[in-house]
Amino acid sequence: MNIADLRKSYEKAELNENASHADPLKQFEQWLQEAIAAEVPEPNAMTLATVASNLRPSTRVVLIKGCDERGIVWYTNYESQKGHELAGNPFAALQFHWVELERVVRIEGRVEKVSDEESDAYFHSRPLDSRIGAWASPQSQVIEGRTVLVTNAAKYAAQFMLKPPRPPHWGGYRLVPDSWQFWQGRKSRLHDRLRYTQTGEQWLRERLAP
Repeated sequence: MNIADLRKSYEKAELNENASHADPLKQFEQWLQEAIAAEVPEPNAMTLATVASNLRPSTRVVLIKGCDERGIVWYTNYESQKGHELAGNPFAALQFHWVELERVVRIEGRVEKVSDEESDAYFHSRPLDSRIGAWASPQSQVIEGRTVLVTNAAKYAAQFMLKPPRPPHWGGYRLVPDSWQFWQGRKSRLHDRLRYTQTGEQWLRERLAP
């Protein structure tokens, strides 16, 4: 089949100004809970886009681990590609795509590290294998093969036993939103698309053409 012939009609729901929240965080929390309730695969998965010093963008999928009025939180290796890119350019974009609900959420803003206390608390809540994995993987670096990871995991498991500390190179980031977009698929490609932009202490809600 020609890939250009792949098409889908979006007809599950609608999004309008009157039925949406004036606060984008509340709108996001509602949609996230609906995605969880609908049992879509990995509703907490989000694409993270960063830009390097050479202005080349890159994306990867990470998992949201918290959201409140302060922003959207995820955890990773600070020495990874995304970590280096955020150190040089502390702005990023996130995207959630809940295919089964025909919904997309886009979030943009400044990125900061979460506190050591927050990173410690989350790290120690993780399964033991995941905590060991944070030590074992030199994320984004070239390695000779999977044996490197397995060997590192065995080494750190023997070293730390059941109580691995949080690595100094591992912790959380928080994106502080200044722009949100909510997209709901509609029939005939006349999709609903609402944008929220911050204006002082308030949020300006506008409809964009799809």
